[in-house]
Amino acid sequence: MPSLTDRFLDKVAPGPRGCWDWTAHIKPNGYAQIKVNGRPQYAHRVAYELARGPIPEGLVIDHLCRRRHCVNPDHLDVTDTRTNILRGVSPAARRAHQTHCVHGHPFDVANTYIAPNGTRHCRACSAARARRRRRQGVPGAPA
Repeated sequence: MPSLTDRFLDKVAPGPRGCWDWTAHIKPNGYAQIKVNGRPQYAHRVAYELARGPIPEGLVIDHLCRRRHCVNPDHLDVTDTRTNILRGVSPAARRAHQTHCVHGHPFDVANTYIAPNGTRHCRACSAARARRRRRQGVPGAPA
């Protein structure tokens, strides 16, 4: 019976930029999958553990190459979930990297309000919106 390492390497092919592309099962979410002891596991996590050892509790694996089906251990980094999300290209990551609001006002200490849910708001835009609402006589607008 072949070892896990041999079974794993049989399912890898060279990809762009040094990636190791998974040639076996890819889940609908784009991540590679392999069975270990009869149980499905994410292949990138198995790759990391085979090359580097156990993944510390509470941490996740980040694909530095941004390709979910890459299993090259050199492209995988153990990190916390927040860092993993902020390194990505999701809407949350894009918003976190913004230095100015959509109208060009800076997101700095003086001009930024952090709402209880963690979202940033531009004080200059909020003040302008309140002035417009007062001029238009919108019910419930600040006096």
